[in-house]
Amino acid sequence: MQEEIDSSYIHKYDALRNLVFEILHYTLKMQPSINTEKQQTNASYRTAILFLELLERQFPIEDVRQRLSFRSPSDFAHQLSIHVNHLNRAVKETTEKTTSEIIAERVLQEAKILLKHTEWNVSEIAFALGFTEVTHFNNFFKKHTNINPMTFRKGE
Repeated sequence: MQEEIDSSYIHKYDALRNLVFEILHYTLKMQPSINTEKQQTNASYRTAILFLELLERQFPIEDVRQRLSFRSPSDFAHQLSIHVNHLNRAVKETTEKTTSEIIAERVLQEAKILLKHTEWNVSEIAFALGFTEVTHFNNFFKKHTNINPMTFRKGE
C-alpha cells in the first residue's frame, strides 16, 4: 500500500480503496458465518435493509459531476414505493436511529473522505453531496464536526 501511495498513478486512491476493501472482505470471511435461518426478520427489518442498501449504492462518489440522487427520507421512501412515515418507523425500530441521522452520518463520512483524499474544492464536494449551496454544506459539516471543511482538510 505504501508503494501505491508513493506512486504517481493518477487513480492510486481508487486502487488503495480497493485494497482496503479486499482486506476487509478477507477478514470477514475468517469470521464464522451466522445461520440466517435462525434470524427472525420482519417487515421493518426488510424495509430498513432496503433503505440502507439504497443509501450505500450512491457511494463512493468518484467524479465531481456525480451527484447524490437521494438525500432526504422522502426521496428514499418514494424510491422504495412506501410512505415516508412507514420508512421512518421501520428504520427507527431496526437501527434505533432516525432515517435523517443515518443519511447525515453517511453523507458526513463521504464528505470527510472527499476532503482528505481528493483535490476537489469545497463547492465541488458540496455539489456532489447534493447541497445546493456551499454555505449549507459548511453549516452541515460544522454542525456535525465542530470544525469547518477547510480546517478538517488541513488536519488542524
